[in-house]
Amino acid sequence: MNNVENIKKKKWFYRNGLSVCFILLFLITLGAQAVTGWKVHNSELEDLHTAAVPFSTYLCSGHFISATFENFESEFLQMALYVMLTISLRQIGSAESKKIEGKEAVDREPTPSPAAPWPVKKGGWILKIYSNSLSILFVILFLFSWGLHFYGSWQDHNVARGIKGEVRQTVMAYIGEADFWFETFQNWQSEFLSVASIVIFTIFLRQKGSPESKPVDAPNLETGK
Repeated sequence: MNNVENIKKKKWFYRNGLSVCFILLFLITLGAQAVTGWKVHNSELEDLHTAAVPFSTYLCSGHFISATFENFESEFLQMALYVMLTISLRQIGSAESKKIEGKEAVDREPTPSPAAPWPVKKGGWILKIYSNSLSILFVILFLFSWGLHFYGSWQDHNVARGIKGEVRQTVMAYIGEADFWFETFQNWQSEFLSVASIVIFTIFLRQKGSPESKPVDAPNLETGK
C-alpha cells in the first residue's frame, strides 16, 4: 500500500483538522464581532439621538463592512508580501527563510507527471499563471478587501455626517481623510510586526512538533525548516 492510500485511510477530520479548526474559529469570532459591533453601533446611534438599526440592517452597514474588511485587508497584505518576499530575501537562522545558499525544492522547474496538478501537465501560459497563483490570489484578495474597507468607511463616515446635518463627502474627498488612513496603517503595522516576530523568534526559540519551528536540537544559525 502506497503513501497516498495510507493517507486516504485516515479519517476525514484527521486529514483536514487544521483548516476545519481555523474556519470554525473564524466563523465564531466573525459572529461575535457582528453581534458586539451591532451593540456598539446602536449605542453610538443612541448617543446621537438616532433610532437603533436591526441586526440584518447592521450587517449591510458601513460600520460592519469597514470593520470586517479592514482586518481581512491587512491579513491578505501580510500573506501576499510574505509569499513574495520569501522568494528572494533571506534571514539566517530563521525557520521561515529559505537556506542562505543553494536551490531548494520550491525553486525547481515544474515537471509533468501523472500526479502533478493539471496546469503543470497543460504547460504554457496556464502553467505560468499557476506557478505564481498563490501570490496572485493574495494580491487580488488584498485589493478586494481594501476596496470594501474603503467603501464601508466612506459609508459609515457619511452616515455620521448625515446625522449631524452635514453634507455627504465624495469618494475623492474622503480618500484624503486621516481617519481612513489611520484605520489602514494601524492594521498594516501590526501584521508587519507579527511576520517579523516569527521570522526572528524562530532563530532562537523552538516548538517541538510544529512545522513552523526548527527541530529542537537544531543550531541557531541553521536556516530553514
